[in-house]
Amino acid sequence: MTRSLARRIAAEAVGTGLLVVVAVGSGIQATRLSQDAGVRLLACSLAAVFGLGVLITLLGPVSGGHLNPAVTLSAWYVGRRRSTGPTLREVAAYIPAQVAGAIGGAILGDAMFARPLVRLSTHERSAGHLWLSEVVATAGLILLVLGLQRTGRARLVPAAAAAYIGSAYWFTSSTAFANPAMTIGRVVTDTAAGIAPTSVVPFVAAQLLGAGLGTGAATALFGRSTHTGDDAVAPAGRAEPASL
Repeated sequence: MTRSLARRIAAEAVGTGLLVVVAVGSGIQATRLSQDAGVRLLACSLAAVFGLGVLITLLGPVSGGHLNPAVTLSAWYVGRRRSTGPTLREVAAYIPAQVAGAIGGAILGDAMFARPLVRLSTHERSAGHLWLSEVVATAGLILLVLGLQRTGRARLVPAAAAAYIGSAYWFTSSTAFANPAMTIGRVVTDTAAGIAPTSVVPFVAAQLLGAGLGTGAATALFGRSTHTGDDAVAPAGRAEPASL
């Protein structure tokens, strides 16, 4: 493993972990501070907006700032012929790193609030409308990222993706996990942000379906060509870190 690849893997693990810390920590804090469901949702969605925007902006130049297997897989698929996305080797390294980071982030989030470090969630999320919400949330995210990249506006992705996820907290019944790694990581926290182990497989399947639909929609709407002139952070593109 080269040092540059190791650094990209570390960035994906740390970034995804911190993203889960935001979800878990804000969920615990919101539950402690308010009994109003609307206030709690507002608090968690704002934390998600700020956290995601900051993390993509910070880590994008290192690894592309994917922080999400659905983004990584979509980026590989659309860039495989032009070598503009991650390679299969990078995909095989990114996804385990994202999952491991997500699990670590859930543990860290619980630790900061003096909760049991590992307790499987009892929060069942098994219903058709929740799965449909995950399809829609993930498809929209992938369409947004690929669409901005293909129209030469990749520098807008950090703010746009953060804003989209913040809004999806409200317009989906699942509160827009839209991220297979986060879904798996949140199994180990029995908090408002958690998801029961039995609910994970349908959620991840819905997210992967959404990623496929979002990728297809991006191709239909913006064509197959990808702009490469925008040198800003592009989570759906391949980011080359500075040499050590």
